[in-house]
Amino acid sequence: MRHLLGPLLLALMTAVPAAGQQSYRLDDADTWELESAPEANTPEGRLASARRFLAQGRADRTLNLVQRWIDRNPRSPLLAEAMVLKGDALVALNDEYEALYEYEYVVRRYPSSPSFTTASAREYDIAVQYAHGMRRKLWGLRIVDASEEAEEIFIRIQERLPGSQLAEQAGLQLADLYFRQRRMGLAADMYALFIKKYPRSSSLDLARRRLIYANLATFKGPEFDVVGLLEAKAELRQLIASHPSEAERIGARALITRITESEAQKLLVTAIWYHRYGDPIAAEFTIRNLVERYPESGACIRALEFIPTVLAELPMHVIQGAPDYDILRRAILGADAPTMDADQLEQQMEDDLEAVPSESEGDQRR
Repeated sequence: MRHLLGPLLLALMTAVPAAGQQSYRLDDADTWELESAPEANTPEGRLASARRFLAQGRADRTLNLVQRWIDRNPRSPLLAEAMVLKGDALVALNDEYEALYEYEYVVRRYPSSPSFTTASAREYDIAVQYAHGMRRKLWGLRIVDASEEAEEIFIRIQERLPGSQLAEQAGLQLADLYFRQRRMGLAADMYALFIKKYPRSSSLDLARRRLIYANLATFKGPEFDVVGLLEAKAELRQLIASHPSEAERIGARALITRITESEAQKLLVTAIWYHRYGDPIAAEFTIRNLVERYPESGACIRALEFIPTVLAELPMHVIQGAPDYDILRRAILGADAPTMDADQLEQQMEDDLEAVPSESEGDQRR
């Protein structure tokens, strides 16, 4: 839990003093000098004393003191500060899940208090740890996956602090969480929303890259919807136009080529489906579309190897209105162009797919 304690103790040292807190100033020797402090026997003084124990690393003592303070001062204007301090002590004792209840109480009951933002930031810090794999305790052991809690906190922060830096960070963390979980549809939605809401963010390039990779990953194969591919292609073209160096770094043109091949494969699979279900006219029309739009694709070659099988089932008036596939086959495939039926073509497509190395892992590491 040291990763949570460091920022927490720094916040205790540098926070702007509220009513009843000690205040320090930096003297000419660059050391902190006590400027003012509440009287020790007042509620303010006791709360400052509890805060001092936490800064010294005595979280258990802090927790006892602040709980007694809350019991004795249930209507104090400093109650929100005390609740945050109690949560901080619980975090220091490795009970961050229990601390979330204290922070959430402050967020819900004191939305106009300075402690509102402090408590939200503390929740965010815990959510980040949960999102990156830290498990929450059950029966004293860290065995429970807490990614759902992280997801909920990131969503709440964006709703409660719209437009803030904390909301921006929470939006990116949520998108990254979905990306790591391979929930690519949700990841793409969150990255697109992040780009729209925070066009000046320092993380904009990362969000653009992840949006492209997430859209690519939503494509499960030529038998499925290509909407994600089309969106990725549009994003890549926009990236080439607006940020050419970034586009070159991620290989945008190569990715567009890969997407284009997948679009052509989708048409070829559609043509095979029409042929299998007894509609050779629709199959030929789909292949004609494929050849016209993607003449340089590998799918075009396979379609021309398949077209004789389709033409053999067409009525003469349809053949007469079709392109001269013999000329196309000789021009692209050569004089000894092979002919495949649907079963042979599907097997060949599977072999072609297996021969192409997967780039998905490389995409995620970029």
